[in-house]
Amino acid sequence: MRSLPVADPGTPDSRGPLRYLWWVARGQAAPLLAGICLAVLWWLGQALVPAAVGKAIDAMAQRDADTLVKWSAAVLGLGVVQAVAGVSRHRFAVFTWLAAAYRTVQVTVRQAARLGATLPKRLSTGEVVSVGNSDIAHIGNAMDILLRGTGAVVAIVTVTVILIATSVPLGLVVLIGVPLMAAAVGPLLRPLHRRQHEQRDLQGDLATRAADIVAGLRVLRGVGGEQVFAARYREESQRVRQAGVRVASVESLLEGAQILLPGVLIAGVTWLGAHFALEGRITPGQLVAFYGYAVFLIAPLRTLTEAADKLTKGHVAARRVCRILSLEPDITGGDGPFRTGDGVLRDHESGVEIRPGRLTALAADTPEDAIAIADRLGGFAPGDVTLGGVPLTELPLADLRRHILVADNGARLFTGRLRDELDVRGTATDEDLRQALHASCAEDIVAALPEGLDAHVAESGREFSGGQQQRLRLARALLADAEILILVEPTSAVDAHTEARVAERLGKARAGRATLVCTTSPLVLDRADHVLYVEGGVVRAEGAHRALLAAEPGYRATVTRGEG
Repeated sequence: MRSLPVADPGTPDSRGPLRYLWWVARGQAAPLLAGICLAVLWWLGQALVPAAVGKAIDAMAQRDADTLVKWSAAVLGLGVVQAVAGVSRHRFAVFTWLAAAYRTVQVTVRQAARLGATLPKRLSTGEVVSVGNSDIAHIGNAMDILLRGTGAVVAIVTVTVILIATSVPLGLVVLIGVPLMAAAVGPLLRPLHRRQHEQRDLQGDLATRAADIVAGLRVLRGVGGEQVFAARYREESQRVRQAGVRVASVESLLEGAQILLPGVLIAGVTWLGAHFALEGRITPGQLVAFYGYAVFLIAPLRTLTEAADKLTKGHVAARRVCRILSLEPDITGGDGPFRTGDGVLRDHESGVEIRPGRLTALAADTPEDAIAIADRLGGFAPGDVTLGGVPLTELPLADLRRHILVADNGARLFTGRLRDELDVRGTATDEDLRQALHASCAEDIVAALPEGLDAHVAESGREFSGGQQQRLRLARALLADAEILILVEPTSAVDAHTEARVAERLGKARAGRATLVCTTSPLVLDRADHVLYVEGGVVRAEGAHRALLAAEPGYRATVTRGEG
């Protein structure tokens, strides 16, 4: 059996939920077909037991010992077949479940990485999180039920054929009764589909609300807004609960139908078979066999209604996945050769230029303007930006990402070994790590960890303070050693002494490279080779920090926060 996940999940068919589910099934066709064959064998092993038992009873009635032994051996053989086929079927069922779930996670994560900054603009955090929380399970269940569902259909057909061959009226009762039960369950599926979709949307919104509250908890406590947002979360969670109750009401009807409808069919088959036995139209063994068939039919019939439920949930989940997969990034890049010319990165809208070998600082009167310029320069937002005279839109996106790195405070530390989280490319030496930690003044953070660089980082680096996280993110950005590095407020969460040391060391660490620091910190601005003052989204003045302080009132007010 193959290992999971596969190296390349392939290109998904996101034109619709059914097409996506079909693509997932085709991606694991061999194990899926093997599992279906084993499921058919497993069901047939159960379906033929009543016939063998009936033959054995008739042999007892006729005192035919040889025939009794033969059919007893047949029952034993069918039991062995059930055991072996059942174990093997379950293994393939688990494999297909995991394969479908992993494949969905792989293509979704790959698409999220491809979309980059576009994803949070188009979808809420909750919608994306729900894919990993619940949707992958429903898609896995949809693949899993195909095995038992297909076997159940074959088993029902087999039993129907046996019944018709033994007694036409009994066979017709089953042949007509099964489609009628399927038709009776059908009206429940549409409202179930609709209510499940509504619940998924509400769960996504609630997850988004929770993520927002956790991210802003410190601020909420500072302004006394905890109770307000807690009340809003409580209100939304109640809506999710009510939607869940509405889903459960339909599911309860479906569960009841799974018991009631097969039970009615079994009662009818048993009653009719008993009358036929009293009339001598069937033997006692055949009556026992008919009762066994009637009891056996409960399982495959319930499996069919279970299949309808799980395939419906899988369809809803696949629709959400397709919604993510169908998104296109705002920035796609070009397909021409990567050319940098003189290496100067220019944002023609604002007039900002980043030149090779120079540490440039950008002080904007409005922080949003600095962020917008950084996004355009990094190719994360549309704009008239050129690199060496070549528009960014004509450059291959993968090459552009390797050449230009934008590091802001929205970045996160990921779970894993600290060394691996800092050296994301896996090429840094111990000396490279030491220099990056020194430049970012993060040496004390690593020294305080019992395992040093081999220490495990928790989710989002929550064991570190805000200032420590910021310094570690700066070390990670420096280790990437991009040709052009754009830093957005890299020292906003550290104390003045640390900020002064970072400002002093940053230029040396980036010697020979192009660096832009978006900041209004006088300590950093004073160490820059060149300072740009942006007002209203446009460069209004440039030069040395001290010269701008003396000549530009707007610049002076921006960097001193209006103090003197």
